[in-house]
Amino acid sequence: MKKLYSVLTIALWSFVGVFVGASLYRCWDYYRRPGLYALTSAPWYLSIQINGILTAAVVLLLLLAMQIVKRKIK
Repeated sequence: MKKLYSVLTIALWSFVGVFVGASLYRCWDYYRRPGLYALTSAPWYLSIQINGILTAAVVLLLLLAMQIVKRKIK
């Protein structure tokens, strides 16, 4: 069970890291080439918001799974 807990922890931080990295890249790309994002009708940060909601859902599920595993370890 401890091994499963550590795998869940690694997965949790991996999802958070990928979200932060992708968001930083999207911000950098927008400030580098704002004309490219002016062509779309949606704001440039909409994809960051959608990814944030999906990442939050996955993180909540992982935290719930980690809580269940932690209770079984005790």
